[in-house]
Amino acid sequence: MDGDRRRIEILRQLQNSEQAISGTGLAEKLGVSRQVIVQDIALLRAINKNILSTNKGYVLFQGNKQNSKWKRSFKVKHQEEGILEELFLVVDLGGRFLDVVVEHPIYGQITVDLIINNRKDAEKFVEQIKTNKTKPLNELTGGVHYHTIEADCEEVLNEIERELSQKGYLLS
Repeated sequence: MDGDRRRIEILRQLQNSEQAISGTGLAEKLGVSRQVIVQDIALLRAINKNILSTNKGYVLFQGNKQNSKWKRSFKVKHQEEGILEELFLVVDLGGRFLDVVVEHPIYGQITVDLIINNRKDAEKFVEQIKTNKTKPLNELTGGVHYHTIEADCEEVLNEIERELSQKGYLLS
């Protein structure tokens, strides 16, 4: 398969997937190396395809699918031990984490796409922190960070806000 056809197939795979697809997964499906996939993704991004890199792989941002959702940014604070509780609280109420943002005093705003939809995603995220022996992004800012949360309706976002506040995570 030549490069143009492979890139079309990458887009098709991403368009048809509800979940992120890893570079390794795409490479296996298309019979090439992961590095070839990384290069193809870079070429697709260069022609303005909305491909996001997450900790679980690549996703195609499709604005038309997102329009029916409600989004809200929450400023929260907790340490590493509060991560899983915060993630579970939001996904159990029907929310979806789109990103995490910190305001670093030197580097400015740092944004990372999360795409955490459910408890399994949340557990995998926390396990990656432990397995890789890394620190979460909120460690850079004393635990203060922002999340963009998506939900099917405004009432779900209101309930998430109430629960985050009740747990002491929400900052004004």
